[in-house]
Amino acid sequence: MQVKREKFIQLFSEESIAERVNQIADEISDLYENQVPILIGILNGSFIFASDLARAIKIDCEIDFIKVSSYSGIKSKGTIHLRKDISADINDRHVIIIEDIIDSGLTIKFIRDRLLDAKPKSLSIASLLMKPELSEIDFDVNWVGFEIPPHYVVGYGLDYDQKFRNLKGIYTLGEDNYE
Repeated sequence: MQVKREKFIQLFSEESIAERVNQIADEISDLYENQVPILIGILNGSFIFASDLARAIKIDCEIDFIKVSSYSGIKSKGTIHLRKDISADINDRHVIIIEDIIDSGLTIKFIRDRLLDAKPKSLSIASLLMKPELSEIDFDVNWVGFEIPPHYVVGYGLDYDQKFRNLKGIYTLGEDNYE
């Protein structure tokens, strides 16, 4: 499928994303005051959100990354493959998973279960986007930037076959792109 950028429809502007990221950062800073949480960003999609969030947090924190894959084009393959594990020891640490988007919840469940095996002191989740109509998770997501309908989105780290991550806003592909 040839995706045409001119047919994208903006859901969230750069400004509205920055405002919401700062709100989440303030809540994290208040909750973990006098603590040093470790943020675990899920690559590749969360790298911009994780970076902006880490810089907006007003307390000391650490950051590490984990990489998994489950998508090809606009379709989930339904299985999760671990591509890069974390390097930090999270035993008895406050851990915050940083996710770009929760669709079905398959990826976040896989990572949450994997990190819980390391026995952190606490485990929280911050996701920029969530599709509640599709999500099939049986645990809470502590911070959600925006809830969205079940459309495929790009920008601000989210991609279509590795393209469009660099867009400053978040966009749907637009109906004409599915022809």
